[in-house]
Amino acid sequence: MRKLLLILSLISIINLNAQELNCELVINAEQTGNENLQIFKTLQRQLKEFVNNTKWTGKKFLQQERIDCSMFINILEQDNDKFKATIQVLSSRPVFNSSYNTPVYNFNDKDFDFQYLEYQNLNYSPTQYQSNLVSVIAFHVYMILGLDADTFSLNGGDKYYDQARAIVGYSQLESSKGWEPPKGGDQTRSQLINNIMSKTYKEFRSVMYQYHRNALDIMHEDQKKAKERIANSVDQFFTMNNRRPNSFILRVFFDAKAEEIQEIFSNGPSVNISQFVGNLNRIAPLHASKWRTIKF
Repeated sequence: MRKLLLILSLISIINLNAQELNCELVINAEQTGNENLQIFKTLQRQLKEFVNNTKWTGKKFLQQERIDCSMFINILEQDNDKFKATIQVLSSRPVFNSSYNTPVYNFNDKDFDFQYLEYQNLNYSPTQYQSNLVSVIAFHVYMILGLDADTFSLNGGDKYYDQARAIVGYSQLESSKGWEPPKGGDQTRSQLINNIMSKTYKEFRSVMYQYHRNALDIMHEDQKKAKERIANSVDQFFTMNNRRPNSFILRVFFDAKAEEIQEIFSNGPSVNISQFVGNLNRIAPLHASKWRTIKF
């Protein structure tokens, strides 16, 4: 009996101290022509441990509360300790009372150049630049945390976005690509965090909350009401789009959500969404082929 209690206590301690993320991290180096080099395997292992074992917040996460996410790093070029790469970051969160995980973050970061020596220590500081490798990974970690929090409470991600902006601030001083203020159609990390925190795009965070907490999370109770609420929440983007047409932050949202919206409104109880589909075609024309398949 004592052994059982000890085991249960240990499990409880482990669960209380679980880190925030459950991240699958993959390195693909095929384009270098040397994908079997040990350094790529070491980098993948170190980064996976860095993301999953670092304590990113002061909050205690239970094992089942860890955020599912993935980072796919595509190495384009390698020259000794210098690497040119891209990173695709995705995250999701469970929908209440279902086995479904809804996509939350889907970002393709095309400016990911870094230096790395095999087995070098990867340490994160919230106030001090360590390396571009650490800064880029940490920035996306805080974006994952912020967006996830926004889906559970209105503006719940503030403290995580503040840290993401701090990372942008000290990383810009190193003149690495991807941190600079955008020029023309650039889609930089600084543009992403500035858009999310700007009042110009205030509807974005409202939609993130209304769409997930007030709509998807009641899908198990009333599918029709949930679909109507999803349509009403996304319709807020029509106002934002009138203010700033074809904004970067809108593209970020629909990169994650377009396929899900298409599937939701092509199944289940029908609702009157003719205006909704019209708005979708105006605010997200790049996904028009998906909107054409919606049945109503």
